Amino acid sequence: MSRRVFVVGAGIAGLAAAVEAQRRGARVVLLDAAPHAGGRCRSFFDTKLGVTLDNGNHLLLSGYQSTMAYLRAIGATDTLIGPTQPDYPFFDVASGDAWTIRMSSGRLPRWIFDADARVPGTQPADYLPFLPLLWAKPGRTVEECVRRKDRVWNLLARPLLRAMLNADPSEASAELAAGLLRETVAQGGQACRPLIARSGLSHAFVEPALRLLQYGGAEIRLGSRVAAVGVSGTDSTERVSSLAFDGADPLTLAPGDGVVLAVPPDAARRLVPGLSAPDASRAIVTVHFAVDAPVGFEPLTCLVNGMSDRLFAADGRLSVTLSSAGQWLATPHEELAQAVWREAAKAVRMPAVPTPPWQVVVDEHATFAAVPAQEGLRAATRTRWRNFTLAGDWTATGLPATIEGAIRSGQKAADALLNQSMER
Repeated sequence: MSRRVFVVGAGIAGLAAAVEAQRRGARVVLLDAAPHAGGRCRSFFDTKLGVTLDNGNHLLLSGYQSTMAYLRAIGATDTLIGPTQPDYPFFDVASGDAWTIRMSSGRLPRWIFDADARVPGTQPADYLPFLPLLWAKPGRTVEECVRRKDRVWNLLARPLLRAMLNADPSEASAELAAGLLRETVAQGGQACRPLIARSGLSHAFVEPALRLLQYGGAEIRLGSRVAAVGVSGTDSTERVSSLAFDGADPLTLAPGDGVVLAVPPDAARRLVPGLSAPDASRAIVTVHFAVDAPVGFEPLTCLVNGMSDRLFAADGRLSVTLSSAGQWLATPHEELAQAVWREAAKAVRMPAVPTPPWQVVVDEHATFAAVPAQEGLRAATRTRWRNFTLAGDWTATGLPATIEGAIRSGQKAADALLNQSMER
């Protein structure tokens, strides 16, 4: 009989762990306290606007290898859209200037030698100060590694890194930025094509995974909150032996069973006393507007010198992301929507008044804080118990809190769990 793997948490990390475990022949039981799967990466129907929205705008890059492998496994590679070339439109909210960064396809950054492809008003030598960031040492911030603050910094590096790390470069971990850049920018433009979920995050990442798991015989229990993790045995024989639930009988694990814990860090600390995990977070605010973008407007535009960071255009909707958005949490939503629309309206060349119908989505704890002090708190995949592993974008993936990090952590947790059973 195949081994059972209990995956606690049905966010993207948990789904990736479940898919990987099932692919390797395990019988999967997927558990989540929420009545829905997907965690922070899902879609929902908004009654105010009458449309399906994502709970946050997620930008993916074509070089995200774990993400692409996951999408192939669940049969959803056609759910992402993006340009065939690594082009990034920019709009300066303060000046009204617009330009496009057109990265070269190969690893050699030929684009910085093309005045029409780089930041306007810059020279190739202006990009050299950023090379040390690729080999950043632990404990340093991005700003400490990149001391030159010129047009390349203000109009390209700072806004992109702020969006990708969900932390301002003045405090963001240079080590995390380096890990991300080595897997994308350093691999060339074809690893940097921007991709977004064409019909929403759930359609791309959640629903196909649930179908695959169900067809493979997985047991899916949504609305089942694990309240405690039981341990038995002594020394080398100690193992996770039970899962307790709120309002339901506990579940006893057979000797060959294993558990992947794929919950947020605060929940993980409650279930595993003494666990090291990040304890600081950063917010993301998304403002959705029920309005069509002008014909030909790009699906993604990077915004600089304003409160907004990224502008996403979809059928019948414009969505704006505010990264590291703690300063805006106390702002009344109507006031926030009006201010964000004034910036978005400039970018799309539309009237600033009246503000289109809007919806504000706030995730106060969207990501762990990608700062040096928090990087040292991230837990490893393996734990002291052979049949118990950890997953989540907050674990030690070497990446900031991205979809790629979450999926990689889930795949790694399932592999580590099943590899241990084979080593016995």
